[in-house]
Amino acid sequence: MNGITKFLDEKFMPTMAKVGEQRHLQSVRDGIVLTTPLVIIGSLFLILAFLPIPGYESFMSSIFGGNWQSNLLYPVGVTFDLLAIFVAIGVSYRLAERYKMDPLSVAAVSFASFMLVTPYKISFQPEGIDKTFDVAGIPLALTGSKGMFVAIIVALISTEIYRFIVKKNIVIKMPDGVPPAVAKSFASLAPGFASLLAMWLIRLILQVTPFENIHNIVGELLGKPLSLLGGSLAGAICAVLIAQLLWVTGIHGQGLVWGIMSPVWLSLVDQNRVAYTAGQEIPNIVNIQFMDIFYSIGGSGTTLGLALLLFFRSKSKQNKQLGRLTLAPGIFNINEPIIFGLPMIMNPIMMIPFIFIPVIIVTVSYLAMDFGLVAKTAGIMVPWTTPAPIGGFLATGGKISGAALQLFNVLLASALYYPFFRIWDKQKLKEENEFSKTENVNKIG
Repeated sequence: MNGITKFLDEKFMPTMAKVGEQRHLQSVRDGIVLTTPLVIIGSLFLILAFLPIPGYESFMSSIFGGNWQSNLLYPVGVTFDLLAIFVAIGVSYRLAERYKMDPLSVAAVSFASFMLVTPYKISFQPEGIDKTFDVAGIPLALTGSKGMFVAIIVALISTEIYRFIVKKNIVIKMPDGVPPAVAKSFASLAPGFASLLAMWLIRLILQVTPFENIHNIVGELLGKPLSLLGGSLAGAICAVLIAQLLWVTGIHGQGLVWGIMSPVWLSLVDQNRVAYTAGQEIPNIVNIQFMDIFYSIGGSGTTLGLALLLFFRSKSKQNKQLGRLTLAPGIFNINEPIIFGLPMIMNPIMMIPFIFIPVIIVTVSYLAMDFGLVAKTAGIMVPWTTPAPIGGFLATGGKISGAALQLFNVLLASALYYPFFRIWDKQKLKEENEFSKTENVNKIG
């Protein structure tokens, strides 16, 4: 155990801390957060369009007409189908902030750069005709989750080009007295031109290659492999293990790992959403909703089960008080009070279950969905603070099996945490008794 602790303290933690402080990874993580409220809003309309209530569709049709469902899906389209655009804006904005540049100007250039490398062509085949036609238009598939990787790459590259030109002081400076907004717009001319010129050249070069555009290259070389890895049980287990190891060294593991994996998992969520709205079989088990709803019950490590033990089974006064403080936040999937209050960090007793119980929870949840015992997540983005079992019910499109799996995971986590909890609680109780005896001796003396 001392060897493991030494490795985490001396090797693992410093390396991961440097990774977590890397400005580009931070910008990707923070930029993707911009999409969260939008996809949650879209998910609310998605839930309303497909409420699993008998007679709901006929009731809505009688009031709002036959197109009521299509009308409800309009907000879903302008949120999910524009994810890549939001990401391009958000990532470049956050990176520009870290470089102390005008973030709004940089975000505007990034948006234009993304649209510049995106082909303005939509292919369709009319009914009854064997021929496919190409018409001018923006393909929503590439502005949605499918284009997220390109959006991230373009945002980072265009911002770095912008920064390079600014550092070289190749900017148009307006005389004193010009309004700041006007001065900023002219200052962005040269760096903005350089960024767009680079993207234009990339588009022209790729047009004469078999790939045709950057979306096809990124999809083949990056998107497919990462989706296969991130959407697999092995990928989910690796993500959980790294996150938990980071937590026990004092680093926000979920924030770092989720920041890297979010583009993959969000695209898998959107694939499920498309299949769900079309009435097709849902393709993906692992995605960001699977991880947030079924692994993070009570927070990273499925610690709601531990919070219940602290509240109901503690004999130690210290642990009992901690249980009172942690149960309410744990219900809403916030567990920093447990992580830092118990603590989990470098705790030789509790860090073992904290690292490995989530692996068991993820595996059980995956197998339950893979064997068809529990419905897969339906592409509905439920806020991560939604309590169990409500979160499981909503995320699976109103299926009782989703709620049941969440409750089962809490009970399973409690049972697995229990032996380690008892050891910890006895240790704390012993310390309290020894302290109480010492206090009594001092009073008598």
